[in-house]
Amino acid sequence: MTSPDNAKPVIAAKDLRLTLGEGEAAVEILRGIDLEVAPGETLALLGPSGSGKSSLMSVLSGLERATSGSLTVAGEDFTALDEDALALARRGRIGIVLQAFHLLPTMTALENVATPLELAREKGASERAAQELESVGLGHRLTHYPAQLSGGEQQRVAIARAIASRPPLIFADEPTGNLDASTGDSVVDVLFRRRQETGATLVIITHDRQLAEMCDRVVTLGDGQIASDTKAA
Repeated sequence: MTSPDNAKPVIAAKDLRLTLGEGEAAVEILRGIDLEVAPGETLALLGPSGSGKSSLMSVLSGLERATSGSLTVAGEDFTALDEDALALARRGRIGIVLQAFHLLPTMTALENVATPLELAREKGASERAAQELESVGLGHRLTHYPAQLSGGEQQRVAIARAIASRPPLIFADEPTGNLDASTGDSVVDVLFRRRQETGATLVIITHDRQLAEMCDRVVTLGDGQIASDTKAA
């Protein structure tokens, strides 16, 4: 269930643009994105490779700074923040799962999930990390290092790490892309249950139309622009 229509958007982007390179080599990746996302909404960003959906996620989540336009996320003006301030703004507010796992190779699965909680000085970090790993089917892999895990298992560790801090806003870039159908279904269950239980906003980047249609709303991108914006029936 999403928030009432008059609720303040958790994401508000206006004429958002991202250009890489300079001069004749400049390439406009995002070309004037206008987007509002309500608190508690589940939104799928759908589109073919090169459409700009992952770049849009990077900008909306504060991993990449927009070239121009305005962007407010969870009450923060992201366009006014430098990289250090963006990192602080994400902490505790945004959980991110990228296509690349970004696990620390010298830490166990449990440590990879618990360390961000410890850095945020949250109590019971190890216990919560163990619970999250259990929820994605890795309760038997707590003491394994990334090199000892399959790609799918590493992806699930990354997902557990993103949701362990209970952020109000979750971004997931192809969360089931490296998983078999059965494991992928369980991961989707975890993500949607997390949103249902806490009212978190969930933004999923995917090329899987079936997954996209599980969301409240599907925004399709094409050539760096919004091609369509459809709410679930």
